Amino acid sequence: MNFGFSEEQELLRDQVRRFMQEDLPLTKIRTMTKGALQLDRPLWTRMAELGWLGLTTPESCGGLGLSWVDATVVLEEAGRGLCPMPLVSHLLSTEAILAVCGKKQRMAWLPAMAAGQAVCTLALYDEPNWLHPDAITLEGKRVKKGIRINGRKPFVTDAQYADYLLIALRVDKQLYLAAVGRDQVTITPQPQMDLTKPTASVEFDDVVLSESALFRLSRKQLAWLTDCGAVAVTAEMVGAADAVHTLTVDYANQRVQFGNLIGRYQGVKHRLADMYVDIESFRSLLYYAAWTVNNAPGELPRAASLAKGYASDAFAQIGIDCIGLHGAIGFTAEYDAQLYLKRSKWARPAFGDSDYHLQRVATLGGL
Repeated sequence: MNFGFSEEQELLRDQVRRFMQEDLPLTKIRTMTKGALQLDRPLWTRMAELGWLGLTTPESCGGLGLSWVDATVVLEEAGRGLCPMPLVSHLLSTEAILAVCGKKQRMAWLPAMAAGQAVCTLALYDEPNWLHPDAITLEGKRVKKGIRINGRKPFVTDAQYADYLLIALRVDKQLYLAAVGRDQVTITPQPQMDLTKPTASVEFDDVVLSESALFRLSRKQLAWLTDCGAVAVTAEMVGAADAVHTLTVDYANQRVQFGNLIGRYQGVKHRLADMYVDIESFRSLLYYAAWTVNNAPGELPRAASLAKGYASDAFAQIGIDCIGLHGAIGFTAEYDAQLYLKRSKWARPAFGDSDYHLQRVATLGGL
């Protein structure tokens, strides 16, 4: 196993970082999140042209056929810039299609997704704090024309941006993923602390889908997609945590209090050092988890839970402490530190909080 990144991966990292700095700076992101939520299609198309939307898509389906480690590089840098684009949702939708669909369906979906022509999101659980097959409660009933669905899927990330939604539901007690167009459902935005991660409720009112729009979803596949989601979210957490730490270090080296830079005080230095250790710790756990997706899938559950379990609490505390080290200015909406704290609040429960993942690690370890 090579624990370093290749030259190509480092070039990819530089490319994403430059894109975020030049095309999606925080000033532009603030503007995008103030008005009505709309996907910036020209930017999305540019991401597709750069290959980011088809990184893990097989070459036969119009993608680059790269690994989850490569995808992690993109997501880490996107998280560093608090990217508001639905990259995580798109990646997980790709993984879901690869997991449950046949060749015909893959060829119908993946080339358009890799080209940026179709935006997709994935909605698994109906209970956001309960990651278990029983937490999928939306039901469909068989009728003559197919499957009729009535009900609601809450807390669907990036639903406002999606052209198509992959929705987990039950039909005759069996789990399925249903492919639904946005014009078939009612999408109602839900309040969210982090405006860069829009969330909505998706309502079904006598929606009838053909059998061809449903794909069997096993418990094993559900667990796999959940673990991939934990890895993807943790990748963004690493980048965001590193960014707010750097922001705070720079501030500590500029802010003068009592005649000295505040970075000279032990109370500041020690906490910044603790943050650095935390970030490097869950960064290493993340990289290993991303490697297991393609190279050691049997180790993914434990690796994903170690990374997400550590990052969930650590990033939230880093966000709080960075605002504290900024003093009163850190609490103002005009300053960027609070944006990262809000991202930590979104990321903490996404695909399992620390309680869920650390308990899972203990269970997988035989306790």
